[in-house]
Amino acid sequence: MSATVTKKKGAKYSEDLDDESAFVRPAGVAADPEELASPTAELIFEGRNVEIPEHFRVHVADKISRLERFDPTIFRFTVELLHERNRRQSKVCQRLEITARGKGPVVRAEARAENFYAALENAISKLESRLRRTKDRRRVHHGLRTPVSVSEATAPEALPDAGTAAQQEWEVHLPEAVGPGQVVRTKEHPATPMTVDDALTEMELVGHDFFLFHDKESDKPSVVYRRHAFDYGLIRLG
Repeated sequence: MSATVTKKKGAKYSEDLDDESAFVRPAGVAADPEELASPTAELIFEGRNVEIPEHFRVHVADKISRLERFDPTIFRFTVELLHERNRRQSKVCQRLEITARGKGPVVRAEARAENFYAALENAISKLESRLRRTKDRRRVHHGLRTPVSVSEATAPEALPDAGTAAQQEWEVHLPEAVGPGQVVRTKEHPATPMTVDDALTEMELVGHDFFLFHDKESDKPSVVYRRHAFDYGLIRLG
């Protein structure tokens, strides 16, 4: 395992952050690093307004190592921790986001809780569910429907490589601004043409309510988004 810790540009650690309460180790969690596993993929930690203690990084590594069985092609896990300074959000002031990158689509999960251990459990559960879904998509199913060949199931269209839009993603963190209503983060990524169904799958895997993509059929910038119940919406630029 290769693990690094970085601090976002412009980030300042909160003076009123109680590290002990933010990283309360639940009962039953192993404290001996020798009893814990580590992933073979690269593991990167990023902290915003928070210092990440060693015992938590070791615990995260153990949790993430159990997810690799769903996709052996994953080469990097990024774990981002953010402490919310707003005291009104005290019960959900710790946000944790995990992003998995491999040969398939980018898979991401986010959770908030009163401490980072609780947020980690929720995020791991979401990420495992989405990785299972990705794994199921690659399986060749037999039944009432026409069987899909292995070559079709593993074709570049189904499993984009590390050079596709799903993998080439740049994130720019702007210096923290004073006051609300400021743009604090921007993301850019190349738009590889895809179908509406592929865009819906990508949206589900990253856990967002919308997904911007280049529609292969109309050749237009488009957005799919969640509506009420289990319906989706589609917006195309003219």
